[in-house]
Amino acid sequence: MARIRIASAIVILFVMVQTGFLLFMYARHSSFMPQSEEKPSQVHILILSSWRSGSSFVGQLFSQHPSVFYLMEPAWHVWVTMYQSSAKVLHMAVRDLVRSVFLCDMSVFDAYMPWKRNLSDLFQWAVSRALCSVPACDSFQRTDITSEMACKTLCGRYPFSKVEEACKTYSHVVIKEVRFFDLKVLYPLLTDPSLNLKIIHLVRDPRAVVKSREQSVKALARDNGIVLSTNGTKVEDSKYKVMQEICRSHVQIYETATFKPPNFLKNRYLMIRFEDLVRDPLLEISEMYKFADLRLTPTLKSWIYNITHGQGPGKKKEAFKITSRDAVNVSQAWRNVLSFQKIKKVQEVCKGAINMLGYQLVDSEKEQRDLSLDLVLPRRQNRFSWSSFNPKN
Repeated sequence: MARIRIASAIVILFVMVQTGFLLFMYARHSSFMPQSEEKPSQVHILILSSWRSGSSFVGQLFSQHPSVFYLMEPAWHVWVTMYQSSAKVLHMAVRDLVRSVFLCDMSVFDAYMPWKRNLSDLFQWAVSRALCSVPACDSFQRTDITSEMACKTLCGRYPFSKVEEACKTYSHVVIKEVRFFDLKVLYPLLTDPSLNLKIIHLVRDPRAVVKSREQSVKALARDNGIVLSTNGTKVEDSKYKVMQEICRSHVQIYETATFKPPNFLKNRYLMIRFEDLVRDPLLEISEMYKFADLRLTPTLKSWIYNITHGQGPGKKKEAFKITSRDAVNVSQAWRNVLSFQKIKKVQEVCKGAINMLGYQLVDSEKEQRDLSLDLVLPRRQNRFSWSSFNPKN
């Protein structure tokens, strides 16, 4: 009997040790498993676009929302610091900065900005309502609609540490960026379990983009050089080489997200056309807000109506400012301003993007000037590959 009791005790001890070991191994394994079912508390939205495509306007639609912490083109600091590199080389640095901003870790700016700094050292800081209201600045409340001018006057001297402090108090972090040219560069962010990332891809008729870019030639020259890899030399895009790259990137992004996208992109990509937005702002904005898990407030509805129903197209000096304009006329201005020769050249280098994104080509100056001819087609999916299209030189 004694031997049986000893043997039983050994078996029990062995089972206990084995069970403990299995529990230890399970706990250890679980700690390394991605918690895919647990989403981060914040929602992260990347407005992905290109220069002069209406992205500043779309950024403001989010910035003025009381639940949103918004930054406009934080990667500007990367490009200014490393202007002798190419856009492709800078993709990783831009992606890392964007990730840190989404996580409200503003120490990432240490490499690109002076050590002692204020809010005003951040690129386009004053267009962010979150940086013009508490807790970043005491002059405005979160529910206020803020203006860039008033914010610059009252909030510029607050310490830079307020950026991180404010970011952590919002449910949504939204970044508008024009310095990504390949959707696949963003895959590490889309699969990062610490992020809850969604992408709004804003596009605009390339012919309208060219007209808008002509108002900002000098301001875009350095960025043009980075896009074309000129080793720091500024470029005026008279031959539309930058436009060709921009159109190429829009096609790549749209194709990647639309035709056999990876599973992790499901319900996390939304394409918006600027022309649809200005024709029916509330409908398109409601779609964007639904996608971003936001609600449209009465105050925002009123502001959106006023900002899209102004008089005239806006002044040249206001090219980078959000002012009240006749948005529909702005979107069609290229048809009266650009020569048909320019239109033909843009259509040559951007034919694929124009077709894929749902715009109608024009074959004559008569068609170009005829505003009764709608060049914005119903949304549709068109297959197009850059390998099958060689623009004329």
